[in-house]
Amino acid sequence: RWRSLRVCQCSAMATFVTCLSFFSVLLHFSAAVFEDQVGKFDWRQQYVGKVRFAYFDTQTQASKKLLLATENNVIASLNSRNGEIFWRQVDKAGPEGHIDTLLVHGQDAIMVTGNGRLLRSWETNIGGLNWEAVLDTGSFTSAGFVGLQDSVKYVAVLKKGAISLHYLSNGHQKWVENLPDSETVQYQAVYSGGSGEVFVLGVVPQSHLVVIAYNIEDGEIMKQRSVDAPWLSGLQPVCGVVSSGILMCVDSSTASLYTLPLDTEDREDMSQILLQSLDLAVAPDFQPVITSTQPNPARDPLPVFFLQLSPDHHILLQLQDGIISSLRDFQPASLASFATTGEKTVAAVMTPKNNTACSINLYSADSGRRLLDTSVTFPQDPTGGPPERLYVQAFLKKDDSVGYRVLVQTVDHALTFIQQPGRVMWCREEALAEVVNMEMVDLPLTGTQAELEGEFGKKADGLLGMVLKRLSSQFILLQAWLAQLWKLFYDARKPRSLVRNEVTIETLARDEFNLQKMMVMVTASGKLFGIDSRSGAVLWKHYLQNVQPNAAFKLMVQRTTAHFPHPPQCTLLIKDKESGLSTLHVFNPIFGRKSHITPPVLGRPILQSLLLPLMDQDYAKVLLLIDDHYKVTAFPSTKNVLQQLQEMASSIYFYLVDASHGRLSGFRLRKDLSTELIWEVVMSAEVQRIMEVKGKRANEHVHSQGRVMGDRSVLYKYLNPNLLAVVTESTDLHQERSFVGIFLIDGVTGRIIHEAVQRKARGPVHFVHSENWVVYEYWNTKARRNEFSVLELFEGTEQYNSTAFSSLDRPHPPHVLQQSYIFPSPISTMEATLTEKGITSRHLLVGLPSGAILSLPKMFLDPRRPEVPSEHSREENLIPYAPEMPIRSEWFVNYNQSVSRVRGIYTAPSGLESTCLVVAYGLDIYQTRVYPSKQFDVLKDDYDYVLISSVLFGLVFATMITKRLAQVKLLNRAWR
Repeated sequence: RWRSLRVCQCSAMATFVTCLSFFSVLLHFSAAVFEDQVGKFDWRQQYVGKVRFAYFDTQTQASKKLLLATENNVIASLNSRNGEIFWRQVDKAGPEGHIDTLLVHGQDAIMVTGNGRLLRSWETNIGGLNWEAVLDTGSFTSAGFVGLQDSVKYVAVLKKGAISLHYLSNGHQKWVENLPDSETVQYQAVYSGGSGEVFVLGVVPQSHLVVIAYNIEDGEIMKQRSVDAPWLSGLQPVCGVVSSGILMCVDSSTASLYTLPLDTEDREDMSQILLQSLDLAVAPDFQPVITSTQPNPARDPLPVFFLQLSPDHHILLQLQDGIISSLRDFQPASLASFATTGEKTVAAVMTPKNNTACSINLYSADSGRRLLDTSVTFPQDPTGGPPERLYVQAFLKKDDSVGYRVLVQTVDHALTFIQQPGRVMWCREEALAEVVNMEMVDLPLTGTQAELEGEFGKKADGLLGMVLKRLSSQFILLQAWLAQLWKLFYDARKPRSLVRNEVTIETLARDEFNLQKMMVMVTASGKLFGIDSRSGAVLWKHYLQNVQPNAAFKLMVQRTTAHFPHPPQCTLLIKDKESGLSTLHVFNPIFGRKSHITPPVLGRPILQSLLLPLMDQDYAKVLLLIDDHYKVTAFPSTKNVLQQLQEMASSIYFYLVDASHGRLSGFRLRKDLSTELIWEVVMSAEVQRIMEVKGKRANEHVHSQGRVMGDRSVLYKYLNPNLLAVVTESTDLHQERSFVGIFLIDGVTGRIIHEAVQRKARGPVHFVHSENWVVYEYWNTKARRNEFSVLELFEGTEQYNSTAFSSLDRPHPPHVLQQSYIFPSPISTMEATLTEKGITSRHLLVGLPSGAILSLPKMFLDPRRPEVPSEHSREENLIPYAPEMPIRSEWFVNYNQSVSRVRGIYTAPSGLESTCLVVAYGLDIYQTRVYPSKQFDVLKDDYDYVLISSVLFGLVFATMITKRLAQVKLLNRAWR
């Protein structure tokens, strides 16, 4: 009994020690942000994405709200005075949250999302949800307000097979009716002019037009007719309703305008008006467009409309008593739009002025007369794209004249807000909401730093020359120091609000610890940005013309700023996913200018690209491109480079992935720059598919080759630089038969080092491959939870070769340790920290769907964590194993600065070993610094310099007094 009691006490004590050690480790890794540190080393920029719908708040003249709905499933309100976000609501990504349409009336913003799945009403002042209604099944086609007796009370939603009417106040459904012949008729538009009827317009392509009128009160069909229209294939954008419910259409094949009154029961054909009779003609191979306007949904549309006949030809037409007349012809004119304030409607037209600017003028919609003093100049950015859309905010001045502001959207997703007489109030680069690739480049040296570097360059200068050069450089340093002191003194006399520390390309220079870098970002729209990592300011931008929307990008740094006077060089590989053809764009990452070097023309689809450590005579790394015929193209391809490739060909290996056939192939380069297939791994594409293949980062450094265990022996890491991590998923998605597989394959020999399979699991799989470990996350379908698994590879207690690693000379397979953990949240992306020498402990940066960035210490994902702690495990500081992985709020590196829809995390080393630079990008961009092992190489901000200086001075003074007293004592002793 005493023995059992003692055993119980020992087990309780062991449990207590385990918990105590676990929480002590948690306490050790806890970190928080003080209030005065917020925004000191980090910044966040919020975006909304490419705009699809935009409305100005016209409730009052002084309103500042600009409502937007974007292709990124975001609805937001911007401050039209400075472009800042008032509020933003982010819906689900993908088709489920797709915004089908946005309608604004008063303080209600009506939105249909998810292909007609939900109908929502937002309060425009604060962004609150007024109500939400679930719609019946069916694909969405159109929606519109329905007015009655000069007031808007309802909203009509048109789907492929039904139309429903909902109250604007609460979203309740008033009635729903099925559309007749919905299998053959494509219903595409809904219209109401406040007459008590709702018109639904449908078309049978190349046959006839269908018009149905529903009663607003009960949904009864009042009128129904079909009109022959063999030339019509769709209503948008060739048709529009004008005047008192008259449908106006244009056809390029017959070069005619067609009119049809909707509010009539006569089965008359559409009236045809030849464009030739109006002295008009449609440009060849151009689809004409009709733009009408209905300022009040409870009233008829205006009798005027724009007809676009070519990309730069618009004409303002008027329909009066069945007669179409031309009010004004605009040629050249790239964009045109209507705007209404009070009872006045105006037309804004943008015309090209020269290659760098466009002119925007205001015209009366009733007469086409140009309004005086309304010309606005839009400065077209030479590094951006041409204008794509024009949104106008009109308002009445004190003298009852019309003033206006303009929002211009360009093809590179930029928004520019202009006020009379042409002052650009703000500009938002919404292309940054879709960053697909990025790199961080070190800033160049200043003239002073370059002068110091030049001191040690040439020994042929002789002793006297080197001394003179040192004196001149020291004099330059003294001048720079005095200039900096004078600037500090001069700025101290100014108010703080007037002191400007703007970052420009001219003032860019590398700081003492290399913490400030140039962030080169590539966006999905084909626009490149150079952003200062310290402030987030956009220093340069460049839009690539003729880039397809589905293009893939790969950014590579061929030459850094370390090779002065050679400029840094980046190469962007652009691949069209449809044709497979690729192009190269070579540019300077510091200034954004296109390089004078002509890249090779790629006539075949590129399958793989390799950035080799070989350099040409100008210190540019060699880029190898392998096409679909397995031919190799080198860039640059100088004689020196080709000679180096021939010498190093036997040690250059690469791999190709064919995911559709489940094939992973390894190739070797020959001396004649042809390729040779040396291994192949085939996975059955019917059972599993390859999701991703990832190697190790080229700039990753490993400081320690082993781990010291509790018995003082060393467990050596398996550091294979050629190791590939291949993640697969089962094609069978059944809960019991699905699985996730991970293969560790040597990229030189093709040997499968290790294979692991997670049964009853599915993706998406996020994983990190670094040093000798792989961490991956997946969804456990049986337990319905997210799990982490870690694989760690070791050679053992004896190292086979401590000087170099060769995949061809590895007789013994590595020892693989694996452990799994439960993670309480799904994740969006994952990356490991990176430092200059690899001394600092590794952390995993995990992006969560909530927008938080979690810094998870790698020691929590150590597969050697013991279930029962021992003396040796405590000696190694191994945390006792617990299946649940904690999430502590102190580990969030972005505190309350959430990054919406984080897609990627980029890490880069700094000049300080303790500091890692982190950039998280998604819908927002967030930049910060993390310190995985705390700041062991930097004094803290609250370091007490006064105290330590006082102690040092006190010690020096005490030493001097003590020395004097010792001398006096020795002198007195000598006299004795």
